[in-house]
Amino acid sequence: MPQQQEEQNCDERIRIALQNNIYEPSMLSLGQTYTLRVLKMTDQGAYVDGENLGEILLPGKYCPPGLAVDSQVSVFLYQDSETELIVTTQTPKVQVGEFAYLKVVANTDYGTFMDWGLDKDLLAPFGEQHRPMEVGRSYLVYVYLNKADGRITASSKVEKFLDTQAPHDFAPGQQVDLIIANTTDLGFKAIINHSHWGLLYKDEVNERLSFGQSRRGFIKFVRPDGKIDLALREEQDTRDHYTMTIVNYLKEHDGFAAAHDKTDPEIIQELFGMSKKSFKKVIGRLYKQRIIMIEADGIRLNTQATKPTKNGT
Repeated sequence: MPQQQEEQNCDERIRIALQNNIYEPSMLSLGQTYTLRVLKMTDQGAYVDGENLGEILLPGKYCPPGLAVDSQVSVFLYQDSETELIVTTQTPKVQVGEFAYLKVVANTDYGTFMDWGLDKDLLAPFGEQHRPMEVGRSYLVYVYLNKADGRITASSKVEKFLDTQAPHDFAPGQQVDLIIANTTDLGFKAIINHSHWGLLYKDEVNERLSFGQSRRGFIKFVRPDGKIDLALREEQDTRDHYTMTIVNYLKEHDGFAAAHDKTDPEIIQELFGMSKKSFKKVIGRLYKQRIIMIEADGIRLNTQATKPTKNGT
């Protein structure tokens, strides 16, 4: 079978599978990274075993030195400008099924093109833009396979790709990947592991966060309705950090701080960068450990106490 006809047949199989939702986990899918075996070397490059998708070209400019038949190579599967299947050793900034903060490089009659780390830019159709995108600006998008034509596509209408009622098995203390999405009166909404919404409370965030920022976080609490509270530190790390923050403040201010459990939350936040609830827990522990004394007008460092260890004991 001629190569062009074979590639067209692969494209057709992708479109049919997408339209009928018959992709199986074991099947290769567009927009993902795989380690594949080299079947043959040609003047155009290497052909790798695309399993259910047949032989797929890795163009010569992407072939690493020493690549040979039967070599295993890590590649990203996508389509070229003519919608033919192709793989590359370039690393994309985002894969299908994920969210990312991407920069707009061009606006055309077909839509907006975004830089996602590959030579071929990623299309965000006008109909998938929350608001018109501008060249040079970055936007939070979700990357998916368009069922109409099988193309890898970006959408800034991120809300429709996050089901707040979807079940999950997140547990307190679990480490997760976060993408900071937007702010609310309570704090920062973040996307957890590319699948669910979570909330970072503003009075518990003591660092600068920016829209689209990716970082590590932790599950703090799962509410009965399934909503998820987040933290930027593990619980023990947070306790240690808050404990040393208060002790160091006292050392730097002659052993005294004009703050106690009756102090306004705004003052506590300004002085120590923590919520009043956290402050009360910390000074309670420090008092029990005899590291501080609680007086009528504030807290005072007990100079006769032993120095606290990292875990506050």
